[in-house]
Amino acid sequence: MNRLRRCLLLAAALAPAAVRARDEIDYPPVTPRALQFPRDFGAHAPFRIEWWYLTGVLDAAPQMRQSRLGIQLTFFRIRPPIDPGNPSRFAAHQVVMAHAAIADPTRGSLLHEERIERTGFGIASMSELDTDVRVDGWSLARDAASGIYHGRARGERFELDVLATPAQPPLLQGNSGYSRKGPKPLDNGEGPAPASFYYSQPQLALQAKLWIAQDGDAARTEDRGAGNSALREGLGWLDHEWSSALLPPQAAGWDWAGFNLDDGSALTVFRIRRSGAAAADPPYFAYASLRTPGGPTQTFAPAQIAFAQRELWTSPRTRAIYPVAQRIQIGSRRFETRPLMQDQELDSRATTGFAYWEGASDLLENGRTIGRGYLELTGYAGAVPG
Repeated sequence: MNRLRRCLLLAAALAPAAVRARDEIDYPPVTPRALQFPRDFGAHAPFRIEWWYLTGVLDAAPQMRQSRLGIQLTFFRIRPPIDPGNPSRFAAHQVVMAHAAIADPTRGSLLHEERIERTGFGIASMSELDTDVRVDGWSLARDAASGIYHGRARGERFELDVLATPAQPPLLQGNSGYSRKGPKPLDNGEGPAPASFYYSQPQLALQAKLWIAQDGDAARTEDRGAGNSALREGLGWLDHEWSSALLPPQAAGWDWAGFNLDDGSALTVFRIRRSGAAAADPPYFAYASLRTPGGPTQTFAPAQIAFAQRELWTSPRTRAIYPVAQRIQIGSRRFETRPLMQDQELDSRATTGFAYWEGASDLLENGRTIGRGYLELTGYAGAVPG
């Protein structure tokens, strides 16, 4: 079976799973607990959904006349609503998906590819001991001794090999890693409110080797055009999050941002938008954290957070309208985001079932660039599975 057809079949099986799962499978609830490392670097197979999200902005290479680049390498683990007692080797008890993307302003549009496979048969796997997730030759693994992450993805039009070295301890989001996605710990009569376990690894020192196909290059050759391959450095961010209920029914999607500031600080902020709400309406929920180097992490209440659209972009593929540049107020500070380029839509309908915007961006304050990172926008091109 070819890769596209396999992706479509697995995606079709997973899409309704988000709707049926809570009634048919006993997924564990997300309740506050202390995260334990290195165990929590690894996978959490009983939960419904999990991801390791590595993004980064690579420095320009003037000697090669190359601009800055954005890179993304993400691995998802999904537990579909399949009877755990099903003995079939072909039952998709766990599914691993991966996205890889390069944002190159000289091209003006995103280069991206994706993979999806059920675990087993030596094609897809994940470890529950530490970060080590693999699918169809792509991988993200953490070295236990050094803490360095090594990510690899080989696509038709690009190849990425990246080392991400932590400079700070994990940043526990929310309440010591328990991240609420709604205004109350519990929804009355509806069971546990949507929440996740969530930590970040900001200020990652990146070393990335890239191969990007040039016009006329063969799609897949053993000689990957050495002249187009170069070692690039930059700063990255990794999010690891797992949950059994991703979004409340009142939600349409989220706007999320993670920025490495030039002074070594790490800024995280997200809002969950209400279904049917106007852009300026209050969100269903909002959260922000700011950690300074060597200092405590400051968190902000929803009332201290505000988003405002600054620049809109319409996708020529999905016709979704994304606010690709935003003004974000957090407490007394006012920031602006500026995308590396507008077209950073990742159309993953063949795997996750929806398209979203995942954009390398600069962070500005008082008109001055103070950081770089990623802005993520979901729910603008259709509903996000809850």
